[in-house]
Amino acid sequence: MGSVDIEKRGMANGVSYFDANPNRKWSSWIIPLFVLGNVVLFIVAMFVNDCPKKIDNCVIRFLGRFSFQPLKENPLFGPSSSTLDKMGALNWSKVVHHHQGWRLITCIWLHAGVVHLLANMLSLLFIGIRLEQQFGFVRIGVIYLISGFGGSILSALFIQNNISVGASGAVFGLLGAMLSELITNWTIYSNKFAALVTLVLIIAINLAVGILPHVDNFAHIGGFVSGFLLGFVFLVRPQFGWVNRRNIPPGYHVHGHPKSKHKAYQYILWLLALILLIVGYTVGLVMLFRGDDGNKHCSWCHYLSCVPTSRWSCTDKTISCLSSQTDNQLTLTCQSNGKTKIYPFANVSSDRTKELCIQLCT
Repeated sequence: MGSVDIEKRGMANGVSYFDANPNRKWSSWIIPLFVLGNVVLFIVAMFVNDCPKKIDNCVIRFLGRFSFQPLKENPLFGPSSSTLDKMGALNWSKVVHHHQGWRLITCIWLHAGVVHLLANMLSLLFIGIRLEQQFGFVRIGVIYLISGFGGSILSALFIQNNISVGASGAVFGLLGAMLSELITNWTIYSNKFAALVTLVLIIAINLAVGILPHVDNFAHIGGFVSGFLLGFVFLVRPQFGWVNRRNIPPGYHVHGHPKSKHKAYQYILWLLALILLIVGYTVGLVMLFRGDDGNKHCSWCHYLSCVPTSRWSCTDKTISCLSSQTDNQLTLTCQSNGKTKIYPFANVSSDRTKELCIQLCT
């Protein structure tokens, strides 16, 4: 058989970034498993919440103990903040002062409501399945979890008076990994510029939504940056034309000097990303457990998560109320806005009092 230059065969024009089929190697199962885990934990949170046991005006009461908190308290159709806190929401005070560092992980499996859950899970399926089919469950699973962890660290450093839940930091990590994968494997794609513009536009729109109030954009940013760096480490492809000599069939020959598996810039990006990841996570964790407030080191960073307008405020103050209990009445006065309300409740638990206080103050 005559010699054939297999380094120049086949994919001479590169691979379309938007066509996953030529590079599909694995079936996707870890992403659907992540989705299932999030859904199951939301159902568990609603079971623990048991709204009808505490109040009468629950939403969709025919669901029984799975009915939702009043929309004034939680407009996303979900449990109370105290239930989420009990289930493992990110709470700066408990992470730092009560040594509950596990909340940095558990918070990414909890969601504030059905709307929140659907938005994150649809995004996860859309982004994650494609990546898992191309790169396998190990690499994508690691990127998802570490990105979520990174988002939690940044969130805890800058948002210290409210709890936070959601998988959006981890999902943004996968978006970041898609971008770095395109950059580090730039030479193998045929429509790279169109892909780059599309990805940047999607990322910009999603980050822009994060400047609205009550959206934890620090988790988004932390997850995105983590995933972006992790993509340079885990999603490097061999350069176009590289051939593993052990897989060359008999009668085939590689002409000329064989190409190295990766280009020099890929090695450089890999090393820089790894160093930045190690330094970033180390510094972030040290600052967090030392009790540092990120806002004191960056006076303008709060604008990354919320931009105040005439329609809303971005104040991040500790919510507290003065309370008094007389017979069958509970009186609460919000210390931040001065509002007072009387509730026809007796023997109210501290968790329920806190929920009513949050509702009154916000």
